[in-house]
Amino acid sequence: MTQATEPKRCHWAAGNDALMRDYHDTEWGVPLHDDRALFEFLCLEGAQAGLSWRTVLTKRENYRKAFHDFEIARVASMTDRELEKRLLDPGIIRNRLKVSATRGNAIAALKVIDEFGSLDAWLWSFVDGKPLRNRWRSQAEVPASTELSDRMSKAMKKRGFRFVGTTICYSLLQATGMINDHLAGCFRHRDCARMS
Repeated sequence: MTQATEPKRCHWAAGNDALMRDYHDTEWGVPLHDDRALFEFLCLEGAQAGLSWRTVLTKRENYRKAFHDFEIARVASMTDRELEKRLLDPGIIRNRLKVSATRGNAIAALKVIDEFGSLDAWLWSFVDGKPLRNRWRSQAEVPASTELSDRMSKAMKKRGFRFVGTTICYSLLQATGMINDHLAGCFRHRDCARMS
């Protein structure tokens, strides 16, 4: 009896870490157009600053509970007292600036929605509504930021978003499928390309 061969994955998901592997295989790089889900990724990418993505993924369900499943209007209306309570929650990253930025980013997102009709429409305008496809052969080729993420970061900061530096913006572009950065040899590169 032959053993099933594991599909080839991006190096960061190729090990025995089931959490990272499942995230890679089901979510990362999939074109996302739901405002609530886009806002969740925006918040989680900001929370990750200075930490590992795995740390954030292990706390993801706690973040959903703490921040009303990332319903933008509900997060925007959270009181200072509610935010202070979140800082006592060991299930999330208890950084005062990051917790405060979650509400601030919800307020900024509501303004974007009011102006553009949806957060989705505005964010995807940075890639003209269509995912960019890279064909990197090795992880060493994948950039941490680009001119596109620089431009997005600048525009987001101008609109009042926080924890949206160029590296965070590039991670957001990758995670939500605005950029397909699965390595060319990864089985998900083709899968995600078909979804666009």
